[in-house]
Amino acid sequence: MTINLTADHCKAPNEVTYKILSWLMIGEFVLGLPLNLSVLYIFIFRFKFWKNKSIFLFNIVVADFLLVVCLPAKAYHYQHGLRRSENNVVCKTLLFMLFLNRGASIAFLITLSLDRYFNVVHLGRRNFVKVLKKTPQISIIIWLLLLPLTIPTMLKTFECCNSHGRKFETPQHDVTDTLREVVFFTQIIIPFIILVYCTVRIVGRLRKKTVGEKTKLRRAVWVVMSVIVVFSICFLPCAIARAVLLTVRLAEWQAAENIVVQVYDSLMVLSYTDCLLDPLVYCFCNSGFKDVYISTFCPTFVQKRLLSSDSGSGATTITTTSGARKISLPILEN
Repeated sequence: MTINLTADHCKAPNEVTYKILSWLMIGEFVLGLPLNLSVLYIFIFRFKFWKNKSIFLFNIVVADFLLVVCLPAKAYHYQHGLRRSENNVVCKTLLFMLFLNRGASIAFLITLSLDRYFNVVHLGRRNFVKVLKKTPQISIIIWLLLLPLTIPTMLKTFECCNSHGRKFETPQHDVTDTLREVVFFTQIIIPFIILVYCTVRIVGRLRKKTVGEKTKLRRAVWVVMSVIVVFSICFLPCAIARAVLLTVRLAEWQAAENIVVQVYDSLMVLSYTDCLLDPLVYCFCNSGFKDVYISTFCPTFVQKRLLSSDSGSGATTITTTSGARKISLPILEN
């Protein structure tokens, strides 16, 4: 049976819901833009990430910033009762950016977790992740490897409205959408399994260590736990909702689909909060970044409170003298 491919399945099933979601995205943009700009400033001009072995963290910041830039366009479409742009170029460009930035965030977050895993569980062995951190070109390679995952959004047969499960004139549509679904689920499920494994092994290692070694191990636990929080809030819920949506759509339950679509889109909007949560990962990964950020942007009385709370955390400091001033600098972790 021939289906009219010009039929628009991307109208918002409930305009009130999507107007609310649009305001949530505007809020994420208003909070995320200055936050990520300030983090970029710290990494580039104050922290000098290329000297402090924080290249992977910097790449997460770049991915978050590019995500924030896309939010006003998505909010505009939701405000006008559309789940996506009616302009195919704009639609595919936004999907390309969202696929690429989501993949980059996940890839570099998992790389950080693996680095902590090898440093703790396989201490003394050659840590290939630490070797990668010393090579800036590796980050470029990771971005380039992520590009093929965005191919489904660029193909001519791709439907901007995530139309897997609908009937079309040619089988190419179904192949393209199936490929996109495989990419969507594997880039969330497989990294989450790796993350849980790393967390379990690190916690197990922590229980076996003596008191003198536990400070570093606790920091490693906090790193992987912060990444788990980001995954649990931003990525897993939308993956589960996506699976439910595909099930309902394949069963052709149109009334239920209208509801599930709203839930799925709401959880996708929630997933954009990773640009607000990732700074927690930066602070746990490197206490030096946290100290520099606080000393740059926080008022003096807040600096004293926050920095004094870190004095008992086991961080090692070096005291240097500059004229009549004494400056305490934290030793940055590798």
